[in-house]
Order: sequence, then structure tokens, then C-alpha cells
Amino acid sequence: MNAQASHHKLEISELRKTYGPVTAVARVSLDVGEGEFVTLLGPSGSGKTTLLMMVAGLTWPDSGEVRIDGRRCTYLPSHKRDIGVVFQNYALFPHLSVHENIAFPLRMRRMSDQDISRKVGQALETVRLPDVGARETSALSGGQQQRIALARCIVYEPSIILMDEPLGALDKKLREEMQLEIKHLHEKLGITVLYVTHDQEEAMVMSDKICLFNEGSIEQVGTPEEMYFSPRSKFAASFLGESNILHASVKGTRDDRAVLDFQGSATVEAPLRFDVRAGQDVAFMVRPESIVIADEPESGRNVVEGVVRDRILTGGVTKYFVEVAGEVTVSATSLTMRSERGHRPGDRVRLDWSVHDTVVLHGDGAAQ
Repeated sequence: MNAQASHHKLEISELRKTYGPVTAVARVSLDVGEGEFVTLLGPSGSGKTTLLMMVAGLTWPDSGEVRIDGRRCTYLPSHKRDIGVVFQNYALFPHLSVHENIAFPLRMRRMSDQDISRKVGQALETVRLPDVGARETSALSGGQQQRIALARCIVYEPSIILMDEPLGALDKKLREEMQLEIKHLHEKLGITVLYVTHDQEEAMVMSDKICLFNEGSIEQVGTPEEMYFSPRSKFAASFLGESNILHASVKGTRDDRAVLDFQGSATVEAPLRFDVRAGQDVAFMVRPESIVIADEPESGRNVVEGVVRDRILTGGVTKYFVEVAGEVTVSATSLTMRSERGHRPGDRVRLDWSVHDTVVLHGDGAAQ
């Protein structure tokens, strides 16, 4: 939503945070547009939560700047930043009713009882729990408690909502339901959201833009489609979705394509995304779902021959693991069909995929 927003609601410039000899965040810069849903994605310890805490005013940076609506607030107290924060543990008050939990930030702002009652009612309607105001929070399910935490956050209409792993304590089914709840709530209210998660599927489902973290720095920023289909590095390719990351040497270029020698067994072509030179070692990625096991490969596509080593039916998808070019294993996935015999271990097969599904990864030529 509003991916082309012209106004930067949040501007993060050169933020840095260290803890002794450890650099948690290394001079990170990021802009978030009005109404955007931006996810900070990355493994544990990559710096994403530390960055969120600096935006929230709960952690001071060593250097750099945070601006909200153009106003510098790097060292401004959290309660003066016009932000809402939702944590993984909900942080609800167990001694207060649902109504009073949601009313709390309004009472802190000295709003009248009449306005509080109206706004709490609206917030409960928004999260689709209009009849639980009188109940204790301990009587609610995990999903309901998370909705109440969201209602308490949106009730005073903050400029930005920050969410730190808000669905981490929920089971898989409820987590998936709440992903859609938050996504729809964002679309309905048009709010700006900065969201932290280590779950790549969650980031893909919910985000307008993903900011991928690695060891305290930003690895890549882009839409879910850009991150999935055009990762820049081996880390980005492997962190989002399943991928085959293979190694080759550059034979040369032709038109707008790089021509690669794949392990001396096949020639592979890929769109030319950056300058390469003959003899250069590179890594390239192909998603398993892009690969077809074909009896008669189509012309103009990349083709590699190999032997099926394993076949795994996971339900709706069947995975094939094919040994090519010596001991290199390539995975391919296809929809499971009842009538399909399928290829069996030991079968010799041809794998083919589109040139445009071949992504050369920047700066990742060394085998690992």
C-alpha cells in the first residue's frame, strides 16, 4: 500500500549502536514513506530489534539521526515521539479490564470519559472484538490478546506503529491468521508500520517493503517481489525462500546476457545485471519452482543433465533432488498430481529453466 509515497514519515540516517566491542547496528540509513508497511527482516542478532528500539526512543544511538515527520527526535523521550509500540508479550495490564487496557493511553492524555468510551468502542470494532470490553485480559486467547494490544496501540492514532515480533508467541495457524489481520488493519487505516520479524514468510505476506539485515547492516531493501526474484547476494537469496545457489565461471557476454561455464558440464546464460569479466568466478541462483524436469527441453532455455537421487512428496508439492556436474545437487519442485508417475531415484533426467530465472549474485563467486 502507498509504495510510491512521496513523503517520508520516518527518516533514519547513519544510525550506529555498539555494546562494548560488538557493533549491533553499523551506520544504517532507511526511509519509510507515509502509509508504508516496512519489515525489518533478519536472523537473531542481526540488529533489527536494536534499530527498532532506537526509533522507539527506548535505546539511544551512539551516532546518527532519527526524524519523524521531518522533526529530529533522535534523543527525544519515547512518549514525545507520537509512536505506538506492540511487543511479542503483548504487555497488557492483568489487573485491568480489556476496556481499561485500551483506555489507558487515552487517560494518560487526559481525554474525557465520553471521548474515551467512544474511541475504545471504535478500536474494539476495528479489531473485530466489540463485545469483550468488560472481560479480563487473562480470559482471552493469545490471538485475542494480540488484537487488544493492537487496539491499545491504534486507539490514540499514533504517527507510526512499531511492532517487535508481535506474533512470535502464537502457534502456526493463529500466526498466519493474525498476519492477515494486521495486513488488513494496515490497509484499512493507512497507518505507517515498522515491523520486526525473523520469519521470511511473514515478511513476504505483510510488507510493502522488506529491509533485510545481516550482521548489523542492511543487506538489501526492496519489495517482496524484488527480494524474492532479484536478490543481490548469496545471503539474500538463501534467507528468503528456497534456492539453488550454484557456482560457475564467466565465459563472456552476449547481447544483454552473461554466458557462464557451469562446472564444465553445461553452458548457462543469465541476464547481465552488473559488469562481469571472462574467467571471473560467480555464484548464480535458480529457484526450485523455476526448474522443469523435461523429456524434451525447450530451445532457448538453460539445460543441465543429471540423476535423480531423491524424491520427496510433501503434500501439494513434490521435491526432486538431482545430482548434476559431479557432486552438485539441484532441487526442483512441481505440483503433486495424482496421475503423475513421477521420476524415481536413479532416473537420468534433464533440468531446464528460463534464462530470466537465472540470477547472478553480486560479489559471491567463492564457493562455500
